[in-house]
Amino acid sequence: MQRTWLEVSLDRIALNYRMIQRTVGSGVQLMPVVKADAYRHGATAVSQVLEHEGAQWLAVSNLEEGKALREAGIRTRILVMADRVDTDPRAWKEFRLTPVVHDLSEIATLDADLAYHLKIDSGMGRLGTNAGIEEIISCVKGTRLEGLMTHFASSANFQSEQTRRQHERFEAICSAVENSGIRPAYLHEASTNPLHFGQAQCWRNLVRPGYAIYGYVSRGKGKVPDELLDVSPALSWKARILLVKEIEAGTPVGYGAQFVAEHPMRIGILGVGYADGLPHRLGNRGKLIAGGKLANILGAVSMDVTTIDLSAAPNLKAGDSVTLLGQEGDVVMDARQMARDAGTIAYSILCGISTRVSRIYV
Repeated sequence: MQRTWLEVSLDRIALNYRMIQRTVGSGVQLMPVVKADAYRHGATAVSQVLEHEGAQWLAVSNLEEGKALREAGIRTRILVMADRVDTDPRAWKEFRLTPVVHDLSEIATLDADLAYHLKIDSGMGRLGTNAGIEEIISCVKGTRLEGLMTHFASSANFQSEQTRRQHERFEAICSAVENSGIRPAYLHEASTNPLHFGQAQCWRNLVRPGYAIYGYVSRGKGKVPDELLDVSPALSWKARILLVKEIEAGTPVGYGAQFVAEHPMRIGILGVGYADGLPHRLGNRGKLIAGGKLANILGAVSMDVTTIDLSAAPNLKAGDSVTLLGQEGDVVMDARQMARDAGTIAYSILCGISTRVSRIYV
Protein backbone atom coordinates (compact mmCIF):
# COMPACT_ATOMS: atom_id res chain seq x y z
CA MET A 1 0.00 0.00 0.00
CA GLN A 2 1.54 3.32 -1.07
CA ARG A 3 2.08 5.99 1.56
CA THR A 4 1.92 8.89 -0.89
CA TRP A 5 1.44 9.10 -4.64
CA LEU A 6 0.55 11.34 -7.59
CA GLU A 7 -2.39 10.84 -9.91
CA VAL A 8 -1.79 12.44 -13.31
CA SER A 9 -4.51 12.85 -15.92
CA LEU A 10 -3.00 12.53 -19.40
CA ASP A 11 -6.39 13.39 -20.87
CA ARG A 12 -6.22 16.71 -19.04
CA ILE A 13 -2.72 17.35 -20.43
CA ALA A 14 -4.12 16.76 -23.93
CA LEU A 15 -7.11 19.04 -23.31
CA ASN A 16 -4.89 21.82 -22.00
CA TYR A 17 -2.69 21.50 -25.09
CA ARG A 18 -5.72 21.76 -27.38
CA MET A 19 -7.03 24.79 -25.51
CA ILE A 20 -3.72 26.61 -25.97
CA GLN A 21 -3.53 25.68 -29.66
CA ARG A 22 -7.07 26.95 -30.26
CA THR A 23 -6.18 30.19 -28.50
CA VAL A 24 -3.13 31.01 -30.63
CA GLY A 25 -4.54 29.63 -33.88
CA SER A 26 -3.13 27.32 -36.49
CA GLY A 27 -0.49 29.81 -37.64
CA VAL A 28 1.44 29.53 -34.39
CA GLN A 29 3.25 26.34 -33.39
CA LEU A 30 3.40 25.16 -29.77
CA MET A 31 6.62 24.12 -28.06
CA PRO A 32 5.43 22.63 -24.74
CA VAL A 33 8.02 22.82 -21.98
CA VAL A 34 8.65 19.39 -20.42
CA LYS A 35 11.76 20.20 -18.38
CA ALA A 36 12.10 19.12 -14.74
CA ASP A 37 10.36 15.83 -15.53
CA ALA A 38 7.45 17.79 -17.00
CA TYR A 39 7.06 19.70 -13.74
CA ARG A 40 6.98 16.25 -12.06
CA HIS A 41 4.06 15.04 -14.19
CA GLY A 42 6.43 12.61 -15.95
CA ALA A 43 8.38 13.82 -18.97
CA THR A 44 8.12 10.63 -21.01
CA ALA A 45 4.39 10.06 -20.58
CA VAL A 46 3.57 13.74 -21.05
CA SER A 47 5.79 13.99 -24.14
CA GLN A 48 4.13 10.94 -25.67
CA VAL A 49 0.73 12.58 -25.25
CA LEU A 50 1.93 15.89 -26.68
CA GLU A 51 3.58 14.17 -29.62
CA HIS A 52 0.32 12.33 -30.31
CA GLU A 53 -1.53 15.67 -30.13
CA GLY A 54 0.70 17.05 -32.86
CA ALA A 55 3.33 19.06 -31.00
CA GLN A 56 6.18 19.65 -33.43
CA TRP A 57 8.55 20.85 -30.72
CA LEU A 58 9.27 20.13 -27.07
CA ALA A 59 11.55 22.14 -24.79
CA VAL A 60 13.84 20.82 -22.06
CA SER A 61 16.45 22.43 -19.85
CA ASN A 62 19.57 20.36 -20.49
CA LEU A 63 21.16 17.68 -22.63
CA GLU A 64 20.42 14.87 -20.18
CA GLU A 65 16.69 15.61 -20.29
CA GLY A 66 16.75 15.64 -24.09
CA LYS A 67 18.72 12.41 -24.33
CA ALA A 68 16.31 10.68 -21.93
CA LEU A 69 13.35 11.58 -24.14
CA ARG A 70 15.10 10.28 -27.25
CA GLU A 71 15.95 7.03 -25.45
CA ALA A 72 12.26 6.76 -24.51
CA GLY A 73 11.32 6.95 -28.19
CA ILE A 74 10.22 10.57 -28.53
CA ARG A 75 10.68 11.73 -32.14
CA THR A 76 9.46 15.34 -31.96
CA ARG A 77 12.00 18.16 -32.33
CA ILE A 78 13.56 18.98 -28.95
CA LEU A 79 15.06 22.34 -28.00
CA VAL A 80 17.62 22.35 -25.17
CA MET A 81 17.20 25.75 -23.55
CA ALA A 82 19.75 26.03 -20.74
CA ASP A 83 22.94 24.08 -21.40
CA ARG A 84 26.30 24.85 -22.99
CA VAL A 85 26.94 23.58 -26.49
CA ASP A 86 30.30 22.16 -25.41
CA THR A 87 28.78 19.99 -22.67
CA ASP A 88 28.81 16.99 -25.02
CA PRO A 89 29.50 18.18 -28.58
CA ARG A 90 28.65 14.85 -30.19
CA ALA A 91 25.30 14.48 -28.44
CA TRP A 92 23.53 17.17 -30.47
CA LYS A 93 23.65 15.15 -33.67
CA GLU A 94 23.58 11.73 -32.08
CA PHE A 95 20.33 12.48 -30.24
CA ARG A 96 18.94 14.97 -32.79
CA LEU A 97 18.73 17.81 -30.28
CA THR A 98 18.69 21.52 -31.07
CA PRO A 99 20.82 23.76 -28.83
CA VAL A 100 20.09 27.25 -27.64
CA VAL A 101 23.21 29.41 -27.83
CA HIS A 102 23.62 32.09 -25.13
CA ASP A 103 27.11 33.36 -25.92
CA LEU A 104 28.14 34.40 -29.44
CA SER A 105 31.53 32.77 -28.95
CA GLU A 106 29.80 29.37 -28.82
CA ILE A 107 28.62 29.63 -32.41
CA ALA A 108 32.09 28.98 -33.80
CA THR A 109 32.29 25.70 -31.85
CA LEU A 110 29.15 24.26 -33.48
CA ASP A 111 29.26 21.87 -36.39
CA ALA A 112 28.58 23.91 -39.50
CA ASP A 113 25.48 21.91 -40.38
CA LEU A 114 23.93 21.99 -36.88
CA ALA A 115 20.84 24.18 -36.58
CA TYR A 116 20.61 26.27 -33.43
CA HIS A 117 18.50 28.95 -31.77
CA LEU A 118 20.11 32.11 -30.39
CA LYS A 119 18.75 33.54 -27.17
CA ILE A 120 18.70 37.30 -26.80
CA ASP A 121 18.97 38.81 -23.33
CA SER A 122 16.41 41.49 -23.98
CA GLY A 123 16.45 42.79 -20.42
CA MET A 124 16.08 39.90 -18.00
CA GLY A 125 19.78 39.83 -17.17
CA ARG A 126 19.99 36.06 -17.15
CA LEU A 127 20.82 33.64 -19.99
CA GLY A 128 21.22 34.98 -23.52
CA THR A 129 23.55 37.34 -25.33
CA ASN A 130 23.40 41.06 -24.66
CA ALA A 131 25.71 41.88 -27.57
CA GLY A 132 24.92 44.71 -29.95
CA ILE A 133 22.98 44.21 -33.16
CA GLU A 134 25.95 44.50 -35.51
CA GLU A 135 27.96 41.96 -33.53
CA ILE A 136 25.03 39.53 -33.53
CA ILE A 137 24.59 39.82 -37.30
CA SER A 138 28.31 39.35 -37.90
CA CYS A 139 28.45 36.18 -35.79
CA VAL A 140 25.32 34.49 -37.15
CA LYS A 141 25.93 35.23 -40.83
CA GLY A 142 26.62 32.06 -42.77
CA THR A 143 25.52 29.77 -39.91
CA ARG A 144 22.42 27.62 -39.47
CA LEU A 145 20.54 30.07 -37.30
CA GLU A 146 17.12 28.45 -37.09
CA GLY A 147 15.55 30.57 -34.38
CA LEU A 148 15.79 33.76 -32.37
CA MET A 149 14.27 33.73 -28.90
CA THR A 150 14.04 35.67 -25.67
CA HIS A 151 12.36 35.25 -22.29
CA PHE A 152 10.31 37.75 -20.29
CA ALA A 153 10.99 38.49 -16.64
CA SER A 154 7.71 40.16 -15.59
CA SER A 155 5.09 39.16 -18.13
CA ALA A 156 2.22 38.94 -15.61
CA ASN A 157 2.99 42.34 -14.11
CA PHE A 158 1.04 45.02 -15.94
CA GLN A 159 2.26 47.68 -13.53
CA SER A 160 5.73 47.32 -15.04
CA GLU A 161 7.12 48.46 -18.39
CA GLN A 162 9.73 45.69 -18.43
CA THR A 163 7.85 43.38 -20.80
CA ARG A 164 7.20 46.17 -23.28
CA ARG A 165 10.86 47.18 -23.24
CA GLN A 166 12.01 43.59 -23.64
CA HIS A 167 9.63 43.01 -26.55
CA GLU A 168 10.77 46.18 -28.29
CA ARG A 169 14.45 45.26 -27.96
CA PHE A 170 13.81 41.76 -29.25
CA GLU A 171 11.74 43.08 -32.14
CA ALA A 172 14.50 45.52 -33.09
CA ILE A 173 17.07 42.72 -33.20
CA CYS A 174 14.77 40.43 -35.20
CA SER A 175 14.10 43.20 -37.72
CA ALA A 176 17.78 44.04 -38.09
CA VAL A 177 18.73 40.39 -38.57
CA GLU A 178 16.03 39.91 -41.21
CA ASN A 179 16.96 43.18 -42.96
CA SER A 180 20.51 41.87 -43.24
CA GLY A 181 19.19 38.98 -45.32
CA ILE A 182 19.15 36.37 -42.55
CA ARG A 183 15.75 34.68 -42.15
CA PRO A 184 15.44 32.47 -39.05
CA ALA A 185 12.55 30.02 -39.39
CA TYR A 186 11.35 30.66 -35.85
CA LEU A 187 10.95 33.73 -33.67
CA HIS A 188 9.74 33.03 -30.14
CA GLU A 189 9.38 35.00 -26.95
CA ALA A 190 6.06 33.99 -25.34
CA SER A 191 5.63 31.43 -22.60
CA THR A 192 2.37 30.94 -20.65
CA ASN A 193 1.68 34.49 -19.45
CA PRO A 194 1.67 36.29 -22.83
CA LEU A 195 -0.66 33.53 -24.09
CA HIS A 196 -3.04 33.74 -21.17
CA PHE A 197 -3.19 37.54 -21.18
CA GLY A 198 -3.62 37.83 -24.94
CA GLN A 199 -0.37 39.62 -25.78
CA ALA A 200 -0.56 38.45 -29.38
CA GLN A 201 2.22 40.77 -30.53
CA CYS A 202 4.58 38.41 -28.66
CA TRP A 203 3.28 35.16 -30.10
CA ARG A 204 5.28 35.24 -33.33
CA ASN A 205 5.20 31.81 -35.03
CA LEU A 206 6.24 29.69 -32.02
CA VAL A 207 5.25 29.84 -28.34
CA ARG A 208 6.56 27.95 -25.29
CA PRO A 209 3.72 27.06 -22.89
CA GLY A 210 4.88 25.31 -19.74
CA TYR A 211 2.77 26.16 -16.69
CA ALA A 212 -0.45 26.14 -18.74
CA ILE A 213 0.16 22.64 -20.14
CA TYR A 214 -0.10 21.38 -16.58
CA GLY A 215 -3.22 23.41 -15.86
CA TYR A 216 -1.94 26.58 -14.23
CA VAL A 217 -1.79 30.28 -15.10
CA SER A 218 -0.36 33.18 -13.13
CA ARG A 219 -2.42 35.88 -11.53
CA GLY A 220 -1.76 39.24 -13.13
CA LYS A 221 -0.80 42.46 -11.37
CA GLY A 222 -2.23 45.85 -12.22
CA LYS A 223 -4.76 46.46 -14.98
CA VAL A 224 -4.96 42.90 -16.30
CA PRO A 225 -6.18 42.22 -19.88
CA ASP A 226 -8.81 39.60 -20.60
CA GLU A 227 -7.66 36.12 -19.61
CA LEU A 228 -7.83 33.63 -22.47
CA LEU A 229 -6.78 30.18 -21.26
CA ASP A 230 -9.27 27.88 -19.56
CA VAL A 231 -6.95 25.13 -18.35
CA SER A 232 -7.19 22.78 -15.37
CA PRO A 233 -4.55 21.07 -13.20
CA ALA A 234 -3.62 17.60 -14.38
CA LEU A 235 -2.01 16.41 -11.15
CA SER A 236 -3.45 15.33 -7.81
CA TRP A 237 -1.31 14.42 -4.79
CA LYS A 238 -2.57 11.92 -2.24
CA ALA A 239 -1.27 10.56 1.07
CA ARG A 240 -2.29 7.68 3.27
CA ILE A 241 -3.33 8.04 6.91
CA LEU A 242 -0.95 5.85 8.92
CA LEU A 243 -2.55 6.32 12.32
CA VAL A 244 -5.59 8.01 13.88
CA LYS A 245 -5.73 8.81 17.58
CA GLU A 246 -7.37 10.99 20.18
CA ILE A 247 -5.27 13.42 22.20
CA GLU A 248 -6.04 15.40 25.33
CA ALA A 249 -5.82 19.13 25.90
CA GLY A 250 -2.22 20.13 26.55
CA THR A 251 -0.74 17.38 24.33
CA PRO A 252 2.25 18.56 22.27
CA VAL A 253 2.44 17.45 18.63
CA GLY A 254 5.61 16.90 16.64
CA TYR A 255 9.15 18.24 16.76
CA GLY A 256 9.70 21.22 19.04
CA ALA A 257 6.14 21.02 20.38
CA GLN A 258 5.26 23.67 17.82
CA PHE A 259 1.60 22.76 18.32
CA VAL A 260 -0.06 22.08 21.65
CA ALA A 261 -3.69 20.99 21.72
CA GLU A 262 -5.96 23.50 23.43
CA HIS A 263 -8.77 20.93 23.73
CA PRO A 264 -9.28 17.22 23.07
CA MET A 265 -8.69 16.46 19.39
CA ARG A 266 -8.77 13.70 16.86
CA ILE A 267 -5.58 13.71 14.77
CA GLY A 268 -4.24 11.78 11.83
CA ILE A 269 -0.61 11.05 11.03
CA LEU A 270 0.07 10.97 7.29
CA GLY A 271 2.73 9.08 5.38
CA VAL A 272 4.15 12.18 3.71
CA GLY A 273 6.74 14.75 4.74
CA TYR A 274 9.33 17.16 3.49
CA ALA A 275 11.42 14.34 2.01
CA ASP A 276 8.46 13.83 -0.34
CA GLY A 277 8.36 17.52 -1.22
CA LEU A 278 5.72 18.78 1.22
CA PRO A 279 7.19 22.14 2.26
CA HIS A 280 8.48 22.27 5.82
CA ARG A 281 7.09 25.80 6.08
CA LEU A 282 3.54 24.43 5.98
CA GLY A 283 3.90 23.45 9.63
CA ASN A 284 1.05 25.04 11.63
CA ARG A 285 -0.03 27.07 8.59
CA GLY A 286 -0.86 24.69 5.73
CA LYS A 287 -4.08 22.89 4.87
CA LEU A 288 -5.10 19.85 2.85
CA ILE A 289 -8.35 18.06 2.10
CA ALA A 290 -9.54 15.28 4.38
CA GLY A 291 -12.96 13.73 3.96
CA GLY A 292 -14.02 16.52 1.61
CA LYS A 293 -13.15 19.28 4.10
CA LEU A 294 -10.10 21.43 4.66
CA ALA A 295 -7.93 20.16 7.51
CA ASN A 296 -5.14 22.03 9.26
CA ILE A 297 -1.56 20.76 9.43
CA LEU A 298 -0.60 20.55 13.10
CA GLY A 299 2.94 21.22 14.25
CA ALA A 300 6.07 20.74 12.20
CA VAL A 301 6.11 18.90 8.88
CA SER A 302 8.57 16.06 9.50
CA MET A 303 10.79 14.26 7.01
CA ASP A 304 8.44 11.33 6.52
CA VAL A 305 5.19 12.13 8.34
CA THR A 306 2.81 15.04 8.87
CA THR A 307 0.04 15.44 11.43
CA ILE A 308 -3.38 16.91 10.63
CA ASP A 309 -6.55 17.79 12.50
CA LEU A 310 -9.27 15.25 11.75
CA SER A 311 -11.94 16.87 13.91
CA ALA A 312 -14.03 17.73 10.85
CA ALA A 313 -13.62 14.28 9.29
CA PRO A 314 -14.66 11.82 12.01
CA ASN A 315 -15.24 8.94 9.59
CA LEU A 316 -11.66 8.77 8.31
CA LYS A 317 -9.52 5.97 9.64
CA ALA A 318 -6.03 4.55 9.25
CA GLY A 319 -5.52 3.38 5.66
CA ASP A 320 -7.77 6.04 4.15
CA SER A 321 -6.30 8.73 1.92
CA VAL A 322 -6.33 12.52 2.00
CA THR A 323 -5.65 15.03 -0.79
CA LEU A 324 -2.68 17.36 -0.64
CA LEU A 325 -3.27 18.75 -4.13
CA GLY A 326 -6.50 18.20 -6.01
CA GLN A 327 -10.21 18.22 -5.40
CA GLU A 328 -12.71 16.40 -3.21
CA GLY A 329 -16.27 17.43 -3.96
CA ASP A 330 -16.38 21.23 -4.05
CA VAL A 331 -13.18 21.66 -2.04
CA VAL A 332 -10.04 22.43 -4.03
CA MET A 333 -6.41 22.74 -3.04
CA ASP A 334 -4.07 23.60 -5.90
CA ALA A 335 -0.36 24.33 -6.06
CA ARG A 336 -0.94 28.10 -6.01
CA GLN A 337 -2.82 27.93 -2.70
CA MET A 338 -0.24 25.61 -1.17
CA ALA A 339 2.49 27.95 -2.39
CA ARG A 340 0.83 30.96 -0.76
CA ASP A 341 0.60 29.08 2.53
CA ALA A 342 4.26 28.06 2.27
CA GLY A 343 5.53 31.45 1.15
CA THR A 344 6.83 30.21 -2.19
CA ILE A 345 5.64 29.81 -5.81
CA ALA A 346 3.52 27.09 -7.38
CA TYR A 347 6.33 26.09 -9.75
CA SER A 348 8.43 25.22 -6.70
CA ILE A 349 5.61 23.15 -5.21
CA LEU A 350 5.19 21.07 -8.38
CA CYS A 351 8.87 20.66 -9.23
CA GLY A 352 9.73 20.04 -5.60
CA ILE A 353 7.67 16.84 -5.33
CA SER A 354 10.23 14.12 -4.65
CA THR A 355 11.01 11.31 -7.06
CA ARG A 356 10.17 8.89 -4.26
CA VAL A 357 6.51 9.88 -4.69
CA SER A 358 5.24 7.42 -7.30
CA ARG A 359 3.00 8.41 -10.21
CA ILE A 360 -0.20 6.79 -11.37
CA TYR A 361 -1.64 7.82 -14.75
CA VAL A 362 -5.41 8.05 -14.67
